[in-house]
Amino acid sequence: MRGLEGKPVIVTGGASGIGQAIVRRLTKEGAVVGIFDINGQAADAAARELRAGGGRASSHEVDIVDYAAVERAVEAFEATAGPIAGLVNNAGWDKAVRFVDSDRDLWRKIIDINLWGPLNVTHVVLKKMVKHGSGCVVSIASDAGRVGSSGEAVYSACKGGIAAFGKTLAREVARQGIIFNTVCPGPTDTPLFATVTESAGGLTDALKKAIPLRRLAQPDDYPGIVCLLLSDDANFITGQTISVSGGLTMHG
Repeated sequence: MRGLEGKPVIVTGGASGIGQAIVRRLTKEGAVVGIFDINGQAADAAARELRAGGGRASSHEVDIVDYAAVERAVEAFEATAGPIAGLVNNAGWDKAVRFVDSDRDLWRKIIDINLWGPLNVTHVVLKKMVKHGSGCVVSIASDAGRVGSSGEAVYSACKGGIAAFGKTLAREVARQGIIFNTVCPGPTDTPLFATVTESAGGLTDALKKAIPLRRLAQPDDYPGIVCLLLSDDANFITGQTISVSGGLTMHG
């Protein structure tokens, strides 16, 4: 894809699942990737593997809920990779429970990771993008934020917020040459999905039957659209929310 060669890109939650798949594809496209992850050992291992294969990647242990830690990690990445040209807000977490059975501690954790975290990282990175007049941001939300998902009320609220956040910033910074888009995954076969659905017997089979393409998504189903939106091939696409769900949800 045009324009990814040598482009410094940060991917949060890039050590596993969808984030790791995105990182792998970005390095194949020639991007210089910073893997931001709370699991430092996993981030180190992922970066070493990519470098061994000829990719350019660095690891940064960071809790995105901590604004000051995000600032330090962004500065460290930019010091070696150059001005940040791309950001993928991918890190997320959830625990499935009916809202009436949940408590404020759970709400706080879900909101911290899925809303405050992307706000923190975007705020730090966007100031730098505005300064040098270009940049692309892709946030990984969820179809739960578009159509709801039983047992994920607070998570859905956060992901809907991320989509609205991206549309608003797409308007605010368009004249500074900065592009914002949001990708909404459907049910995806990841460790997080297994954790969320472990108490709901038969849910996976039911979802497969409901999805027109008759399977759960795999992490490798997302890097293509993310890399496209970060590339020069999509430099007239901004403020969009794109569902990648095998047809489970459709809009347009």
